[in-house]
Amino acid sequence: MNYLSSIVFLIVLIAGVGFFAKNVKKIIRNIKLGKDVDRFDRSSERWKNMALVALGQKKMFTRPVPAILHFALYTAFVITQIELLEILIDGVFGTHRFFKPALGGFYTFLISFIEILSVLALVATVAFLSRRNLLKLPRLNKSELLGWPMKDANLILIMEIVLVTCIFTMNGTDEVLYNMGKSHFEGQGSFGFSVSQYVGPALFGSMSEGTLIILERVGWWGHFMMVMIFLNYLYYSKHLHIILAFPNTFFADLNPLGKFDNLESVTKEVKLMMDPNADPFAAPAPDADAAPTKFGASDVQDLNWAQLLNAYTCTECGRCTSSCPANQTGKKLSPRKIMMDTRDRLEEVGKNIDTNNGVFVEDSKSLLNDYITQEELWACTSCNACVEECPVNISPLSIIMDMRRYLVMEQSAAPQSLNAMMTNIENNSAPWQYSQMDRLNWKDEK
Repeated sequence: MNYLSSIVFLIVLIAGVGFFAKNVKKIIRNIKLGKDVDRFDRSSERWKNMALVALGQKKMFTRPVPAILHFALYTAFVITQIELLEILIDGVFGTHRFFKPALGGFYTFLISFIEILSVLALVATVAFLSRRNLLKLPRLNKSELLGWPMKDANLILIMEIVLVTCIFTMNGTDEVLYNMGKSHFEGQGSFGFSVSQYVGPALFGSMSEGTLIILERVGWWGHFMMVMIFLNYLYYSKHLHIILAFPNTFFADLNPLGKFDNLESVTKEVKLMMDPNADPFAAPAPDADAAPTKFGASDVQDLNWAQLLNAYTCTECGRCTSSCPANQTGKKLSPRKIMMDTRDRLEEVGKNIDTNNGVFVEDSKSLLNDYITQEELWACTSCNACVEECPVNISPLSIIMDMRRYLVMEQSAAPQSLNAMMTNIENNSAPWQYSQMDRLNWKDEK
């Protein structure tokens, strides 16, 4: 029977990990659709940034209450992987609590610590569910979260509750069996786990041996199956940030906030114009293989891969939107929606490629207008509040500015007031509609 259990376990494990790996390949493929950008410089700063922001949760603590709750969940998630490792070994080799004989008393301490963290994670989960569905915090109930995003957030929290229930079912029933001398271990006594030594007898103490054994297996298999389900659910969920927060913070833009890159094609043109030795009438050498230069971005393929990684990493927490001055004053702009729309369009492009045997077939949609409107883009004040607030260093502003570039440089579709200002700068070297001869008249006024 142990052999059959191990075989079933291996089949589920291989299928779960294989399906996850297949989806990871799709994500990597989709991210690589973006343009190249160098994010491998200043490696020591990048490792430090990742350690502080992704691992250390540094930016979360600007808002202490959700930060503490999130830290409880985060710590429980990380430390519980030790117990998961034991389950994997037990499942493959048919053992039970493989680490206990080797670790002795430290094993009791380790599982006790995991149980305490699991209780804290349960409290945090209930608090998060309450904040979304009972207290209805404004940033967690915006229009862009209606439908699937809200269901996704609730579903993952419910899965966390089921996972914790499985842990205490497994440990609690094993505790009672161990007390009865009928567990997988010989002898009388107690594991002495910090929580299940009390929860186990209270909930399962009156049950028969057969019922206890069944419930222990239900808890054990339930824990394993929930991990497999959660692992493969990540691809369809905002909770992909659990994995992508680390590369996203490593590859984050380390330049000062507000610094924008210059378009290479424009920079070359300006340098040529300013070069006194250049022939102004000489045509540039033609390059038959060069693709036409596109200024700015109208679709996801025009963004760089780091921006697409940003989109997949977004946690939909809404800190960016709640700090956005445009959003606070009733404008249509929501930086969170910018990231969600970018990810949705990227997924649509990825499905197009899958449907057409690895080749993207032009469709009638684009990120601009079909997902993100011009009104949203021009509502942005470029203040960088969204970038500053994001817990994992996502930059909605960089996407907004690239799409603005496209509107201005490709379509001349800036708002009338901006077009007038740019025309005045071109003609009068100033934003105002005065001739250059009259620019200093204000100094003579009394």
